[in-house]
Amino acid sequence: MAVSVTTTSAAAAAAAADASPPPKKTLRSYIWDTDSHLKSPAERRLLLKLDLAILIISCFGFFMKFLDQTNMISAYISGMREDLGMLGNEYTYATTAYTVGYAIMQVPSTLIVQKIPPAIWLGAMEVGWGVWTFAQAGLSSPAQLYAFRFLVGLFEASFSPVVLYVIGGWYTKTELAKRTTLFQITAPLGAAFSGYLQAAVYEGLDGRNGLAGWRWLYIICGIMTVPVGVGTFFFFPDTPYKKKPWFLTNDEHAIAIKRVQDIGIAPPAKITLRTFTRILSHWRIYAFVFGYVLYGCSSLAGGFFGIWLRSEGFSVVNSNVIPSGAWLISGFLSLTWGYLSDITKSRFTWVIVPLILGLIPNGILAVWPPGIPLKQFAFLTVGVQLMPGVFYAWAHEVCRDDNEERAIVASSMNGMSYAILAWLPIIIFPQTMAPSFRYGFPASFGLLIGAIFAVILIQFLVKREEKLKAAVSPATHLETAGSGSEKKDSGEDIDAKTAGL
Repeated sequence: MAVSVTTTSAAAAAAAADASPPPKKTLRSYIWDTDSHLKSPAERRLLLKLDLAILIISCFGFFMKFLDQTNMISAYISGMREDLGMLGNEYTYATTAYTVGYAIMQVPSTLIVQKIPPAIWLGAMEVGWGVWTFAQAGLSSPAQLYAFRFLVGLFEASFSPVVLYVIGGWYTKTELAKRTTLFQITAPLGAAFSGYLQAAVYEGLDGRNGLAGWRWLYIICGIMTVPVGVGTFFFFPDTPYKKKPWFLTNDEHAIAIKRVQDIGIAPPAKITLRTFTRILSHWRIYAFVFGYVLYGCSSLAGGFFGIWLRSEGFSVVNSNVIPSGAWLISGFLSLTWGYLSDITKSRFTWVIVPLILGLIPNGILAVWPPGIPLKQFAFLTVGVQLMPGVFYAWAHEVCRDDNEERAIVASSMNGMSYAILAWLPIIIFPQTMAPSFRYGFPASFGLLIGAIFAVILIQFLVKREEKLKAAVSPATHLETAGSGSEKKDSGEDIDAKTAGL
């Protein structure tokens, strides 16, 4: 009888536990991570520390990168063109020099940080590009500009791929896209601030101590960049499988490792020739790189807003300030796509929707209608298609079962995009065809259509791989549906079947 009572009591307790209501959603669950209310206080504390360390350093660094990158157009329309005698395609060549340097270091940087801690590598690179940005204040010829822009690009190249690799190594499916997007939107914010900064410098410092306003812009940007690089040395972490960050406790580090193990993020492995043959025999690197290159090359139009404004008789100040509105709009929309992607747990949807919306402003610029208002609307809204954070989150999740593939695919996406952009603007956006660029804008529209079809192809391959893996291990597939990821060993048969796609 006692056994019966005990059994009944245990059953009643279990039933009561099952009947207890789930945790209520908090405000944080609505405005940040949708599953915050399901996390323990220790896990939420871990995420807060990670966000403060990773996102603050990443966002400041990327802000400065794009401020330094965009300040050339601000300087160009604020007097550098006349001072350096840039009367032909020198601006385009300088942009190409930067892009070449930037493209060269993309993939090597993600391999370097497998051996050197990201904090040390990125800190050194950021201090380096700050020094070379500062040095551009002393330019005296287009040839010097080409050399300095190449060096700035070379030093800046590591930041984006390494940060994306580290972010992709810490966060889960409900957390990743919005954080990647928050990092990415500091690019348009930096570009927008460049216009305001140059306008202020032009009005307040032009001619001070015998220096033109555009030279002061480089001095100020260099001074702002170096301290951010120093901060990177102290706060930026490695991936969780490696050395514990100093700001995490042992228990928090253990939680972090369990989190990434639960979602199938693979630990680092020794890099050998087999590593590269494995990655190059799989469809992922080809599909994601091809799709991202088309997307990146279709997104050039917004960079010529200021040049068009100057051609229409707008003042130097207005030609710097008005394009900032386009960057702010694209930043807001990019963040929106990232939030919606995390909420719906769909990467494909919030890559394809912005691309389709981008057909409208790109189509207007391709037609180049008469008058100012319609073209100004197109320039202001052309950034609707920008959602790099979601695109990268998608690639990181699909490749998370292979640490080296995850690193190389993401860096190759950005690197190959810049490799194409090193020469493409010379052909389709030569400065001598400004401001209508009768090759450039129609080409951008066509590339955007190509990107839409490429993204649909990626989704088809992801779903096909999921079905093949489900046939091998249905239970594992249910846990990782939508991610396209598995343990490296259990996926080798599937990799072999899909290698030719």
